[in-house]
Amino acid sequence: MHHFQNSQSRCALAASRRRGFTLVELLVVIAIIGVLVGLLLPAVQAAREAARRMSCSNNFKQLGLALHNYHSAYNQLPRQYGGTWSDGNTPTDMNNRMQLSFLVGLTPFMEQQALWEQISNPNQSRVDGGTQSPPFPSMGAAPYVDQYVPWNTEIPTLRCPSDPGVGEPSMGRTNYAACLGDSIDMMDSGPIQINNGVLVRPTPSSVAQRAQAGCRGVFVAHRDMRFRDILDGLSNTVMCGEIATDLGDRNNRTIAAIENDTDEIRDEPDFCFHDGLVSPLRPRFWADGTGGGTVPTLAAADQGRGFRWASAGTVFSEFNTILPPNRELCLGGDPGDGVYVPGVATISSYHQGGAHILLSDGAVSFITDSIDAGDIHIGNVWSGGTGGAAVGSASPYGLWGSLGTRASGEVVSQDF
Repeated sequence: MHHFQNSQSRCALAASRRRGFTLVELLVVIAIIGVLVGLLLPAVQAAREAARRMSCSNNFKQLGLALHNYHSAYNQLPRQYGGTWSDGNTPTDMNNRMQLSFLVGLTPFMEQQALWEQISNPNQSRVDGGTQSPPFPSMGAAPYVDQYVPWNTEIPTLRCPSDPGVGEPSMGRTNYAACLGDSIDMMDSGPIQINNGVLVRPTPSSVAQRAQAGCRGVFVAHRDMRFRDILDGLSNTVMCGEIATDLGDRNNRTIAAIENDTDEIRDEPDFCFHDGLVSPLRPRFWADGTGGGTVPTLAAADQGRGFRWASAGTVFSEFNTILPPNRELCLGGDPGDGVYVPGVATISSYHQGGAHILLSDGAVSFITDSIDAGDIHIGNVWSGGTGGAAVGSASPYGLWGSLGTRASGEVVSQDF
């Protein structure tokens, strides 16, 4: 009996020992789990980016629907460089100086009726909590007046989830911009002139004629545009494009280098690259003097790409189809003018390998960085151009350029 009890005790002890794991077994299990996590994390990150990219595309579709509804209501598209004007030195907080972007008029069509009511009526509210006296006028102050509440409002529909940009020194950001065609000539003024604070409407033989030759996109500064103007077909013409907003890191897609001569950039679209302003070691960034290249004059810190959704300035809400996506942002003019000068400004994004565009029929497509952009060493089409830059020429910038022109008679037969 005693021997039988001892046998039972030994069997129970052996069984209790078999229920545990050895140190080697634990280490093997931990290693397997680590390998699986390492394999799954990139897939999870890719899935998250795919979801963000889809959300961005959906935002763009909502913007396209708003544009079509606006056109149905008013028989025209919202004006780029619209708003109110009065001759003379009117204070900027009492006049928006006709510098509003096309996005302002779209607010009631993007489920932002409350915001539109603030804009379209006199408004005393200030960002600092004070009371404006006299009140800000109907249609708001100039889009750079930082105390005007609506211009500092972030609109969710205008933001791409993949873009981490937030907060000052920006006001209200936008990741979606208007297409102004494949030429920078007159893109900031269109068919008008402002001389010494006085609005001048030139005769067709002067500035208006030059604007007609160079302003070839769906949107033209200071001019009402309609779908009937898009003779190449709504499905063949880009209406809007995605832009990445600035993160304060000298990224050459999101902060502009400003050169003194607009004509040089018009005649040599990759002028800033050829002038050595891009870092040779980090091609997505401007040279900073430490790794070669020439340090450029950059726009001010509060003039980053997409920083003011309500402003029609080049870097804020415009792009052209000259350089392929995610290339440098190069403006021409007096650096003292800031971003209110024309220049080469393409689409960009924080997605991998390209950016979204909105076609005029409301379709959204993803354009890769490798899209056919023709010969970027040929000057823009304009009234004084010759050869491939002569008035009425097909876009020198391949498929990308032809997508940006509304009435150049080019047939888009390639996939993009």
